[in-house]
Amino acid sequence: MKKKGIIVAAFFGFILLTSTVMISLPGLMTPIDTETTITGTPADNFPDAQRAQFCGSGDAKSTSYVREFTIPTVCTNPLAIVTDFEGNVWFAQTNTGNLAKFDPLTETFTEYENPTWPPNGRSMMWGIDAAPDGSIWYTDETFDSIWKFTPHNEKYQRLTYPSQGDALPQKLKFEGSQVIVNDFTGNKITFLDPTQAEQKDFNYLSIPSPVDDSVTGDFAMDAENNLWYTNWLFQQSGVLVKFDQDGYRETVVDTGEELLPLFDHIEVLALPETMQTPNGVVAGEDGKIWLVDTSSSYFFSFDPDDETFTQYVTSDPPLSSYGNSSGIIKTPISRPYWVETNDMGQIIFNEQTANRMAVMDPK
Repeated sequence: MKKKGIIVAAFFGFILLTSTVMISLPGLMTPIDTETTITGTPADNFPDAQRAQFCGSGDAKSTSYVREFTIPTVCTNPLAIVTDFEGNVWFAQTNTGNLAKFDPLTETFTEYENPTWPPNGRSMMWGIDAAPDGSIWYTDETFDSIWKFTPHNEKYQRLTYPSQGDALPQKLKFEGSQVIVNDFTGNKITFLDPTQAEQKDFNYLSIPSPVDDSVTGDFAMDAENNLWYTNWLFQQSGVLVKFDQDGYRETVVDTGEELLPLFDHIEVLALPETMQTPNGVVAGEDGKIWLVDTSSSYFFSFDPDDETFTQYVTSDPPLSSYGNSSGIIKTPISRPYWVETNDMGQIIFNEQTANRMAVMDPK
C-alpha cells in the first residue's frame, strides 16, 4: 500500500498545487494548528483550522443557472454522484462512509447510515452507478472494496475488490449485464458479474495495463461494444487502449479455453505529448472518443477511423476561482477532470480550478 500512497499523493498534490503553493515556499511555512473542537459530527475528522476548507464555510447559494442545497449532516465530503431510474440523486459521503439520496421533487435528503463503517473512517469514493434492479453500487479506495446498497431494505453489502498488492478501485459503471471498474494504481480494468454479488467468491475478468508502472484512468464503451481507457505515467506519456471484448469472449467460446492472451484483442495508441493527465474519457455519439487533460486547459477528440487526435482548449479560468493573491501563478489553467455526454450528443466536463461546468456541441 506504500506505493499507492506515494503515487496518489504525488498526483493529487500536483492537482492541488495552485491552492498550496504559498505555504510550501521557504520562509512562508506556518505551523499547522491541530486544535480540534469536538462537535459529535463528521467535522471532528478535521482540526478546527481545516474545517472551512473541508467542511464548507457558507450557506447554500444560487444563481440564475445553478441552485445549491445544504446537506443535512455537516462535513460529509460528498464525491461520486448519480441519478437513478426514478430521477433521485444519489451520492457517496467520503467522510462518513454513508450514501445519501436527494429527491428533486420534494427537495429532501435521506441519509443512510452504514453500520459496518469503522469510526472516523474516510475513503475516496470516485465511482457510483445505479443498477437495473435499483441497487446503488460504488467504489471505496481505502478498503479496496465495491459496495452494493439495496434501497428497499436499506442494506449495505461489501464486496472485496480483486487486488494483488496495490489497488485503487476508482470509477464504476454498469454496461449491459456487467460492472466495469478501473483500478487506478493496480494497472487494470476489471469486469464483474453483479448477479454473483451474493456469493462468497465471484468470477471476474481483469485486463492488465500495457504500460508498466502506469495508472489506469477512466473508461468508456463505444457503440460497437469496444472498451476504451487510458494508461499513463504521471506528467510523462500515456496510451489510449481499445479492448474488443466481444471478440475476446467469442474466441473463448469458440476455443473452449477460459484463459486466452488478452493482448490479441487490444489496440494501443500513443497519446499526444501535450496530454499528460488524461483522467476523463467518454464515447461520443459521433463515434469519436473524447478525453480531458487535468494538467492543462486542453481536451481532445480521437477519431478511430483515421486514428487522429484533435486538441481543443477551454477559456481561461476567472481569477476568483483559482486565487492568485501572491501573483505566483502566471498562466492559470482550468484543469478539466471528468467528462460525460448527454442525449443531445453534447460533451460535458467539469473544470476543476475554473470552478465551472463546460458544455461543447461537437456538431
